[in-house]
Amino acid sequence: MFIIVDERELVTSGYARHFGQEGISSAGFCSGQFIDWVDSAIETDMLAVEAFLIGECPEREELPKLIRKRSQAPVIAMNEAPSLEQTLGLFTAGVDDVVRKPIHVKEILARVYAIRRRAETRRDYAVVGPMQVFFDGRDPLVRGEAFSLPRRERRILEYFVMNRGRRLTKSQIFNAVYGLFDDVVEENVVESHVSKLRKKLRARLGYDPIDSQRFLGYMLIG
Repeated sequence: MFIIVDERELVTSGYARHFGQEGISSAGFCSGQFIDWVDSAIETDMLAVEAFLIGECPEREELPKLIRKRSQAPVIAMNEAPSLEQTLGLFTAGVDDVVRKPIHVKEILARVYAIRRRAETRRDYAVVGPMQVFFDGRDPLVRGEAFSLPRRERRILEYFVMNRGRRLTKSQIFNAVYGLFDDVVEENVVESHVSKLRKKLRARLGYDPIDSQRFLGYMLIG
C-alpha cells in the first residue's frame, strides 16, 4: 500500500492508476486529509503502508515529521523543479529520498525497495526453502524455474515472505494488497486468493508452506 500526498487530485489519481497497473494498491490525500488520517489511523493500518510519496502541498516539510511518529516506512518527496534549498530542507525534515518529476512508478518502487534494503539489511529477494521470492515485481523462482503467478497472488506471496514467522490476519493481507480504502472489493476475496496460491504452491513444492488457523490468520512456515 502506497500513500500519495498532493494537493492536486489529478496527480494523486494519476499515480494511483499507474501503481494499480503494477499491481500495487495506493491511496491519495490532500495534505489536510492526510494529517487527519495519520493522527487517527489504527496501528494495523499504518503497518500496511509500504511507502509515502509527498508531492506539492503547503506543509510538505512538516509531513515527514508526522509520519515518523507513526511509521518507519520510506518517505519519498517529489519535486517539480530542481532546487538545492528545497531538497536540503526535505532531507532535514526526514525524507529518505528526493526525486524530480516526472518519474515512472517502476523507478519509485526500485527506490523504495533500495531504501528498505539499507534500513533492514535485506536483499531484493528472499529464499524460502526451494523458493526465491523477489520484492521488485518479478515472478518467483521455484528450484530455479520461473513460477508465474497472477499479480494479486504474487503480492500476497511477497507479503507472506516479508512477514515470515508472523501470523497475518485476513484484514492485514487485504490492506496490504488492495489498500486501506478500497470499499468496492470484499475482504473475503483474500480467502479465495490465498486458497488459489496455496493450491499452486502445493502442486509445485509437494507440500503446503502456508499454515492457517481459524480466527488467527495465516503464516508462511516453509
